[in-house]
Amino acid sequence: MDKTSGGTRPPARRREMGISCMLNAEVGAVLAVIRRPTDLASQGVPSPDDSANPHLIHSLKSLRSLLFHPRQWGEWRATDPSIYLSPFLDVIQSDDVPAAATGIALSAVLKILKLDVFDEHTPGARDAIHSVVFAITNCRLEQTDGASEDAILMRVLQVLTIVMRTRAAVLLMDHAVFTIVNTCFQVVQQSAHRSDLLQRSARHAMHELIQAIFVRLPDVRVLPEIQDANGDEIACTATYGARCMVDIFHFLCSLLTVGEVVDMADGTGSISSDEDVQLFALVLINSAVELAGDSIGKHPKLLRIIQDDLFHHLIHYATHSSPLVLSMICSSVLHFYNILRRSLRLQLEAFFVFVLLRIAGGGNGTQLQEVAVEGISSFCHQPHFVVETFVNYDCDPLRHNVFEKIGKILCKIAFPVTIPMSSLQIQAFEGIVTVITTIADNIEIDQMPDRDAYNIDVSEYKPFWVEKCENCDNSNSETWVEFVRMRKLKKKQIMVAANHYNRDDKKGLDFLKIAKLVPTPPEPASYAYFFRYTAGLDKNKIGDFLGDPDEFNIQVLKEFTNTFDFTGVMLEAGLRYYLETFRLPGESQKIHRIIEAFADRFYEQNSTEVFASKDAVLILCYSLIMLNTDQHNPQVKKKMTEEEFIRNNRAINGGMDLPRDYLSELFHSISSNAIMLTGGTGNLPMELSSTKWSDLIKTSTVVEPFITCDYKHKLSREAFVAISGPSVATLATIFEHTDDEEILHECLEGLISIARIARYGLEDVLDELLCCFCKFTNFLNPYATAEETLLTFSNELKPRMATLALFTIANKFGESIRGAWKSMVDCLLKLKRLKLLPPSLIEPDSTQASDTKANSQHRAESGVIFPASHRAAGSNRSVSGLIGRFSQFLSLDNNNDTMLNFGSEFENNLIIIQQCQIGDIFSKSSKLPEESLQNLGRALIFAAGGKGQKFSTPVEEEEIVSFCWDLVATIACVNSHRFSSFWPQIHESFTTVSQLPLFSPCPFAEKAIVALFKITIKLVSSPSQFDKLPEDLIFKSINFMVKLDKEIADTCCESIAEYTIQILNQHGQNVQTSSAWRTLFQFLTISGRHPETFDDTVEALIKLMSEGTSINRYNYQYCIEAAFGFAALKISPLEKSSKILSLMGDSVNLLIQWHKSGYSDPGGTNSFTSEDAQRGGGNPTAGLFIKLVEPLRKTSLVRREELRNQSVAELRKCFAAAEDLEFSPANCLACFNLVIFAMVDDLHEKMLEYSRRENSEKEMRSMEGTLKLAMEMLVDVFLQLLVPLSQSPGFRTFWLGMLRRMDTCMKADLGDHVGVLQEVVPVLLKKMIIEMKEKEVLKQEEGNELWDITNIQIQWIAPSVKDELFPEEP
Repeated sequence: MDKTSGGTRPPARRREMGISCMLNAEVGAVLAVIRRPTDLASQGVPSPDDSANPHLIHSLKSLRSLLFHPRQWGEWRATDPSIYLSPFLDVIQSDDVPAAATGIALSAVLKILKLDVFDEHTPGARDAIHSVVFAITNCRLEQTDGASEDAILMRVLQVLTIVMRTRAAVLLMDHAVFTIVNTCFQVVQQSAHRSDLLQRSARHAMHELIQAIFVRLPDVRVLPEIQDANGDEIACTATYGARCMVDIFHFLCSLLTVGEVVDMADGTGSISSDEDVQLFALVLINSAVELAGDSIGKHPKLLRIIQDDLFHHLIHYATHSSPLVLSMICSSVLHFYNILRRSLRLQLEAFFVFVLLRIAGGGNGTQLQEVAVEGISSFCHQPHFVVETFVNYDCDPLRHNVFEKIGKILCKIAFPVTIPMSSLQIQAFEGIVTVITTIADNIEIDQMPDRDAYNIDVSEYKPFWVEKCENCDNSNSETWVEFVRMRKLKKKQIMVAANHYNRDDKKGLDFLKIAKLVPTPPEPASYAYFFRYTAGLDKNKIGDFLGDPDEFNIQVLKEFTNTFDFTGVMLEAGLRYYLETFRLPGESQKIHRIIEAFADRFYEQNSTEVFASKDAVLILCYSLIMLNTDQHNPQVKKKMTEEEFIRNNRAINGGMDLPRDYLSELFHSISSNAIMLTGGTGNLPMELSSTKWSDLIKTSTVVEPFITCDYKHKLSREAFVAISGPSVATLATIFEHTDDEEILHECLEGLISIARIARYGLEDVLDELLCCFCKFTNFLNPYATAEETLLTFSNELKPRMATLALFTIANKFGESIRGAWKSMVDCLLKLKRLKLLPPSLIEPDSTQASDTKANSQHRAESGVIFPASHRAAGSNRSVSGLIGRFSQFLSLDNNNDTMLNFGSEFENNLIIIQQCQIGDIFSKSSKLPEESLQNLGRALIFAAGGKGQKFSTPVEEEEIVSFCWDLVATIACVNSHRFSSFWPQIHESFTTVSQLPLFSPCPFAEKAIVALFKITIKLVSSPSQFDKLPEDLIFKSINFMVKLDKEIADTCCESIAEYTIQILNQHGQNVQTSSAWRTLFQFLTISGRHPETFDDTVEALIKLMSEGTSINRYNYQYCIEAAFGFAALKISPLEKSSKILSLMGDSVNLLIQWHKSGYSDPGGTNSFTSEDAQRGGGNPTAGLFIKLVEPLRKTSLVRREELRNQSVAELRKCFAAAEDLEFSPANCLACFNLVIFAMVDDLHEKMLEYSRRENSEKEMRSMEGTLKLAMEMLVDVFLQLLVPLSQSPGFRTFWLGMLRRMDTCMKADLGDHVGVLQEVVPVLLKKMIIEMKEKEVLKQEEGNELWDITNIQIQWIAPSVKDELFPEEP
């Protein structure tokens, strides 16, 4: 076959042929139906062609004759569509053809449009598409059955829909598009009483039309050349545009109020029909808004419809509708929020206040309440709803606290009054969790600010009522954030002022000044704003203030009235709105001033319309008030009629009458709706009247647009503060009472989110939350036994989750915990009692540097030890992953294999506790601020002191107290770098604890001393060169504990000895302060008194003194005192005492070394007291020398002769070395007076005492021998220091003292015993005098009093040597 002539044709040619065939078939079908007799049963032959409409037949035949001759006019796309459309359109519009023919003609048009036979570029397309619209919207039908009519109507709907979908639809004009929509809606109305299929098809077609129309709105431009009567810009294009969309949208909005249209046709008055129309309208409106998007804002008239009519209808019908309608309204408003909220600030506020919050309050039934709560939850799920609502409303003094009310109403509904929770409660619960979680997810910042960063400067007055932020580049700048926070603070203070004002108006106004809410001096406008916009003010007091005759009050009244906009408002509506804000006072003069101010303002804004003067307004206002009283006061029996009212107001308008219609309208308005002159505080929002709505629309034109912003840290925190109290209480109560695992999991997520928020400067909230968790653990139940508590913890999910959450929050957010540490410590101690804490949690001696071998692998700096599995559990796990940790516990009660089901019940409990990572709280406490750390320390100390604790046995008490003190030691060691700043407050708690009732020093002080010594070792192991305060503080605390009870030191002697020796042996060189050394040597001395610790302590002392590296000027005297204590101790073996005395004597070399080095030593300036300096004659080393020799002098009096004699020998050695110390004469005299003379006198007295005792001859002789050595040392030292002594002004007195002691020893009465002193004294005298003569200290010359006195004294003391020493002159 020839492909070019008979078979295959090009695709374009085939399409053209196909269209021709289709048109031919459709023409044939129409002709066949037209020719068919109307009554086939009565007529057996078809009618001739001339029996039908000849014009229709002719046009159809003409079209058929042209179908297969396209070459005459080219392709179909280039052919005028009217040629092949007109025959079918004529059939559609004809009322002489059967319904079947009309249906076939409609099908033909539908096919033509579907096949896109022509488009917008086809010649004649504009006229053709309009012809189609005209024909379809004017379709005529002969009387036929309902089914056929439904089929034709469905075909009409299909054609109308496809018209708007064709490419040529862009050629339609506005009126044509509106006609299409109107026709479709007429079909929708008719279908209400027809088949269900037609109803569905009609509504679907209407929906398709709205989508097809409004999808073009983003592309429609508004041209300014032509404007409508209202001044709105309209489109000036060759196609349909915004104008028809405005009309259509206005039509859709009107459907919300015309549900009765269907009822009128039906006559049944079905309520469901009303709702059905409203739902249908809402669906169409939602479709239009979804497709138009934010481009609606570009078309002012369309936007105004939404702002005014639509929202007014939505708010009105939402409170008087079924749950289904309310749900659709909420969805619609949610669409508007997401797309147009910048232009709907006040409308959205009204919707929340007058619809959602009011219905959620429960006044409209449970079903509507549930829908309202669901609507609120939907808003809460929007990404920026929380912060934007808080900023736009809660932080604006003129707006309601929308966000705060939402949070509180959700908490109120969710509060578990009944268990199990209802679906309504669950919805509200999910909503509040969503709000809290949203805030928590957006409040996180890299570095936590200081607490002062949240403070707001209110030192001076700053305008805040209607002012905008100056110098704010955008809504996310820090300047803007601070401005918003300042306004929120002012709003809070305004509410406080309102509370004061309602109780005492003077105090309320004073508070405005104190809080810088009004300028100084006050401005009338500030007071006016306060009275006008502050919610909850006593309206009676407002009216009294505004009516006062004081000049300032009159100015406030004027400013108050100027806040109203009465433009275009009826007098009755304006007066009603005005008087709703306060209560008219009872005094006539006050009423006159107020009404006069209103009349001035109203006339100023409406002077050209009705009234000739403000006096007319004033008179009519009085008339309306009297009419209101007449019509609505039950005591008035005879009511005023309309005619009487009109007659009473004749000639008041500048001598003329007011329009009768105007007065009549006023009369009926007052008669049907009273002006409420109520007082009280008016906390609840009143009904949204038409007057209020008009005022809202006026205000929306000048108010700042809805602020869109991102979440800011400080704003998120402030938003949570507004709902913190109810949210914590609600979630905590739900967690406590619910048994549903899913709710429990979600509730815990909310509580964790609260903790994430509260750590940013909301310590009180975090404390409250943690105290709730402590309660949920069941550890603090005072009525449960240990067995019951353990059983509950092992078998119930809630206590385990609470425990894990409690300690996890403490680990993550411990820096913000304050008072809750006490309850947490109580829980921790309960775990200790239940044996649930791992034994390796706290190592007893882990803070000591010496104990580094055992368990060194996992020991933290503080001494807290973690098993390897514990530490690998992700100590740096983010908070957001915390919830995942709890999910594993949700299956604990199931039989599934979980991580906790492989071992015994006790092992499972231990694993749970390990997951808590309790040790990290203490080992990582260095991140805690000082206030939190101090609270933790105080909580541990009070617990150790027994506050809130009940011990079953002394052993348990000792374990718990020891555990508490170990934790104190841990945190102190971890925070040793700031010990000076946080420890003083902890030390103060010692005194408080010691004054508690039933306080027992044991074992509190015993365990405290051990812990404090651990801290001491940590401090002295790495001391600070510049800060010696930690050392002073810790030893002050140790001394306090020792003094709590006189037996404490003896009871703890072994521990004291152990730690003291460790410090002296290992860290002696690091001890810096005098108080520390004094305490250490005191403890060493106390420990040495006990036989069980004597050996170790004396060895430590001997080692310290032998090495000498740790001895310096400021611990020298304490070391010597301790050495004396050991040397003179009765239990001390002779060799030990002898060794100590020897070391004491050798220590004089240290003094010489220090003296020669210019007194420079680590002791610095703290080593010597003023008293020591005086005793040393101003020479520091001389003072220390006296500190050395005085104990040796005391040792010379002990009962053991060996020690006495050795002490004298050591004294001799010390004085022998004293020459290198360069003693002054005063130093020398001090040494004799305080040491040598005192020793000789004491030994002499002891000797005499023994001589008078019976059977004490041995002791007497022993003492005499020691005295002899002392006298010999006396003379030797005298002669050694003779030169400086002789230079002293008091040498004469001193010398007489020497001679007196010689005389006393010479004449000692020892009974029958002949002493050796009588032999020694003359020798010593002779030795001294000869030396003095040689050094010319004593020389014979006239007037030498010293020579004469000595001569006389020698004659009395030792006459035998008198002649030899003082020969007679020849």
